[in-house]
Amino acid sequence: MNILFVVSQEQDWPFDIPGIEAISAQTYLMDPAYGECGPTKVFNLCRAYRYQNDGYYVSLLAEARGHRPVPDVEAIRDLQSEDLLPDLGAKLGDLIDCSLSRVEADVVDLDIYFGRDAGGRHEHLCRRLFELLRAPLLHVRLERLNDRWRLCSVHAGSLRDVPRSHHELATDAARSYLKQQKIRMARPPGQRPAVAILHDPRRADSPSNRAALEKFAVAARQLGMRTELLTARDCHRLADFDALFIRETTGINHHTYRISRQAADAGLVVIDDPDSILRCTNKIYLSELLIRHHLPTPKAMLVHRGNIDQIGGALGLPCILKQPDGAFSVGVVKVESEAELLPTVEALLEKSELVLAQEYLPTDYDWRIGVLDGRVLFACKYYMASGHWQIIKHEQQQMSEGRTEALAVGEVPDDVVRIALQAAALIGDGFYGVDLKQVGSQVYVIEINDNPNVDAGNEDGVLGDALYREVMGVFRKRIEALKGNSTA
Repeated sequence: MNILFVVSQEQDWPFDIPGIEAISAQTYLMDPAYGECGPTKVFNLCRAYRYQNDGYYVSLLAEARGHRPVPDVEAIRDLQSEDLLPDLGAKLGDLIDCSLSRVEADVVDLDIYFGRDAGGRHEHLCRRLFELLRAPLLHVRLERLNDRWRLCSVHAGSLRDVPRSHHELATDAARSYLKQQKIRMARPPGQRPAVAILHDPRRADSPSNRAALEKFAVAARQLGMRTELLTARDCHRLADFDALFIRETTGINHHTYRISRQAADAGLVVIDDPDSILRCTNKIYLSELLIRHHLPTPKAMLVHRGNIDQIGGALGLPCILKQPDGAFSVGVVKVESEAELLPTVEALLEKSELVLAQEYLPTDYDWRIGVLDGRVLFACKYYMASGHWQIIKHEQQQMSEGRTEALAVGEVPDDVVRIALQAAALIGDGFYGVDLKQVGSQVYVIEINDNPNVDAGNEDGVLGDALYREVMGVFRKRIEALKGNSTA
């Protein structure tokens, strides 16, 4: 893997770290060679990360190039958020008080280099701040008020502000951090690859039931790997694994996205990766993506407070209204009449500035084509819940589902398979469930789901245990490919 340290000006780089390439922001942004340099980790040490300055664009383009920047754009946004100090205070209050309990002064300034405390007194607190903020250089001020410590200011540091007396310490901190990343990507000789399976045993709507999770574990053992079930509380242990398999309902404002991003940044194989989660969990993004690539979809329009009166004329009634980040049929509403339309839209607009409206296409079932690594893994018909127009019916805090019928791929119409593969390719090479409707001879893509359901007794109805071996085989292949890259 290539490692780039990007600075505002080349003369800003004060360190001597063998094997590290330090380049200016202008070189990274403008030289086309850096857009095609393969697997790369970018450490953005520009002087500032203000919106649309060079530091901001370095992280933005690094994300677009798949270079996994530190900090990423999300971290930059967090650093500039008005809620930063109260959010950190809520997360770190007890740790701050504990760490500073013996400090006699009323003000403490922390210089943090790659998670290391320059003063050497508050290492745990500084590591936690680095984990949360993901900026290589941080300056933090804390003040004592009424016998409680509070965060007074937090901002990303600049290389120009690192005193000469700290150069050796900052260099060692950077080296240690890079070494830690390398350890995460490598296994001792002879040790079996390890796959962490993230799940939530408390949720009934998880993407895999208990029997399926056990079958994944058996398949992994047959392929010479080990697995372990983790929950969100175990994310600090990701460094012990080579891969992460998310079997929990994902969301952007949810720990699944944060953990996926954390695992990807640590060099693990991740299914599904954070980019796939980002793309799949917003129905407005998916609608625009599918339309732009000329894949068949139901008629649709973006709804805001200024065009509600146009929905009926554009789509007819009944129509479907979708909350952008809904999942498992939650946030998807059928509107039957003009009288229902306005209050339903307004309720959805309370949660999002935009809502997706689509024409209603009644069918007895939806196709679900499971795609992994660019290949069809399974094909199912998901029938509507009894007496309902959706696959899943939510009623009085209870959930009921229609039946699932697994079919051999050869039994599926060619257009359904072809369009599903085209749709999945727009997202990536992860594990996707493409939902389609077939009305007569016309096929429509409804949406693309990351971490699709694999329940024992449903999606495995044709392949049986071979389905689980196929999934784990992709993990094995990608782990070995990553190992080869890391030792090249």
